[in-house]
Amino acid sequence: MQPEVAKEPSREAAVVLAIQALGWIAADDEVFPLFMTATGSSMSDLRARAADPEFLAAVLDFLLQDDRWVVAFCDADGHPYTAPQAARAALPGGAVMNWT
Repeated sequence: MQPEVAKEPSREAAVVLAIQALGWIAADDEVFPLFMTATGSSMSDLRARAADPEFLAAVLDFLLQDDRWVVAFCDADGHPYTAPQAARAALPGGAVMNWT
């Protein structure tokens, strides 16, 4: 029996996961201010760009900075720990570079 190969999520699935991550970030009193400062976003930016794939890529980039955040988000939303990185790869700018 061969091991199951994880496939990259569709862009739509990646957007959904990133929106869930944004919700998790916004609900965390310690992480949310860090996100706002790091991204320079305002509340109106969040409302206006919450479904923008480029903004959501930045959300996942932020989340992926700290393994504790990834674990907490994935545990809260029932995702495997590899899901945020896989979703990030499906959004703009997430392609893995091939240097060969």
